[in-house]
Amino acid sequence: MKSKAFDRSEHVYKNDAFAELVKDAVRFFNGTPVHTLPPPESFIGTGVYAIYYTGKNPAYKKYAELNRLSYSYPIYVGKAVPKGWRQARVSDNQLDQSKELFSRLREHSRSIGIAQGLELQDFKCRFVIFEDASSEMISTIEAALIKLNMPLWNTAVDGFGNHDPGRGRYEQAKSEWDVIHPGRAWAEKCNGAHAEESAILARTKKHFKNIGRKP
Repeated sequence: MKSKAFDRSEHVYKNDAFAELVKDAVRFFNGTPVHTLPPPESFIGTGVYAIYYTGKNPAYKKYAELNRLSYSYPIYVGKAVPKGWRQARVSDNQLDQSKELFSRLREHSRSIGIAQGLELQDFKCRFVIFEDASSEMISTIEAALIKLNMPLWNTAVDGFGNHDPGRGRYEQAKSEWDVIHPGRAWAEKCNGAHAEESAILARTKKHFKNIGRKP
């Protein structure tokens, strides 16, 4: 069979309905209740979440100001999916029974609780549980929220969501988040060359110049 001449337009997918669906999910997300970190009760579900800061750390005072009246500017956005998600090894039943979203928020609360310069009481969270067919939107909505909000710990300071790399992998560098907020024992084992704290904090200040300008 003879190949057709290349025409880029034949490979571009466009769907206004999909764009509206993403916008609708983001609107729903922004209207969900805000809870303590972690939430007061364990629950079943996978999905997308945001974490908000309202404390007195000088490096993050901009967030405290912006979130004074309403929680509109997250410091971090993430997703929670069951193991095997990327390989499509997750059944609908596993999704229905997974507590991955609550577990992820609890894990973050533990990281914050042992980190220098942070107080767990200064953090709140909101989240959306995606069930059944809507679970296919988890990564898409996470990406949309990051693009919209440009959370500091997603874009300018890397490593908050990292896990223990495990034995034999500690030759890597400590994450930027762990440099400015030491406390996680496994991160202290990482012995690779890492960024200087002064450089990370300078980048943080630069980042805040664009915060508060959301459309």
